[in-house]
Amino acid sequence: MPWKKKKRLQGKNQYYSISRKLRKEYKSSDEFEIILNNLSLEEVIALKLELSSKVAGNRLYGLPLWESLSLIIKDAVLKYGVSATRTQAETARFLGLNKDRLLKLMKKFDIHSYFVEDKEKEA
Repeated sequence: MPWKKKKRLQGKNQYYSISRKLRKEYKSSDEFEIILNNLSLEEVIALKLELSSKVAGNRLYGLPLWESLSLIIKDAVLKYGVSATRTQAETARFLGLNKDRLLKLMKKFDIHSYFVEDKEKEA
């Protein structure tokens, strides 16, 4: 019985990478990612909040941070899901969503424009 080579699915997500995007924008590097990998997610979030508050004079008063957490987390998880998979169908399965819900969320959070370079946005 001849073995058939398994066809790999290719879709829009195939070239989406948060790491690659941040490196192109000079916001990340190999060294930074190694250091970041040694921190827990909770430490990264707390550090980011601390650094952001220093810029604001150690005050983030008036910012509905607690109420905004749900949207911030969903946006981050959606971006990760898209970058970790090759197709939208695979992303939907990965996140436990149906395809329609995924497409609505991608539109709401404007995921495509996050990954597309400025030159491609203008075209």
